[in-house]
Amino acid sequence: MESEQSDAKGTLLVVDGHSLAFRAFYALPAENFTAADGQATNAVYGFFTMLAQVISTEKPNLLGVAFDVKGGTFRNEMLKQYKGTREAAPEELITQIPLIQEMLQAFGVTYVTKQGYEGDDVIATLATMGENADYKTLVLSGDRDAFQLIDDDTTVLYPGYHFKELKHMTPEAVEEKYHVTPQQYPDLAALRGETADNIPGVPGVGDGYAAKWINEYGGLEGIIENADSIKGKRAKRFARISNRSNSTAESMPWCATWTLTSMCRTSHLAQ
Repeated sequence: MESEQSDAKGTLLVVDGHSLAFRAFYALPAENFTAADGQATNAVYGFFTMLAQVISTEKPNLLGVAFDVKGGTFRNEMLKQYKGTREAAPEELITQIPLIQEMLQAFGVTYVTKQGYEGDDVIATLATMGENADYKTLVLSGDRDAFQLIDDDTTVLYPGYHFKELKHMTPEAVEEKYHVTPQQYPDLAALRGETADNIPGVPGVGDGYAAKWINEYGGLEGIIENADSIKGKRAKRFARISNRSNSTAESMPWCATWTLTSMCRTSHLAQ
């Protein structure tokens, strides 16, 4: 009996460019990787060293890299304070991003950006395109938002403390860790919030309570509809927020986080 892998054309590897560059930059001391003109190169060296490791192990047939671009996105229009508490990336890292992109081009690797969208959205679009073309897709990213892309054809390679300890996050792995499906992960993230992105969640609600409510009521919309009947202090806080917002996800400021944490799979990003 042939395996499921044999039904696919091959494997597509989609890389979160900024995530990998950040990890490389902080993994290697800049003072040890500096060009004659003073340009730091630690992120460049680390980026391609780690990428080569993944390519050697996974042996993808296709490779694409997504990057963020300067300027706001539609998420900033929805939530003005989105990522507002993040410190600016070190200049030594910022100046290496164009070098990484130039090297990718030199190697014949396509990198993709889209004004008004995050690299996350590009990743989601590329992953969807891969699935539609009958490829198995691997997403290399240290961003948990990528977990919502996981299904039988898409696996997230999530770095551990050491980069070589890549976790293959499958649907089963997500459910084991978070007790929700990958498709429900944006709901969980919306309820929990995300400090790194300055996204507010429901006060006092973490992964555990979020998963409990999602499993009981089916998802964010069901939780909102039953806000007044959920018991406990956390539920009362949720109900107060819900009642102030007329119990609609669209009008609840923190519920906009569902879209803020959801990665766009819109086809026009590929144009």
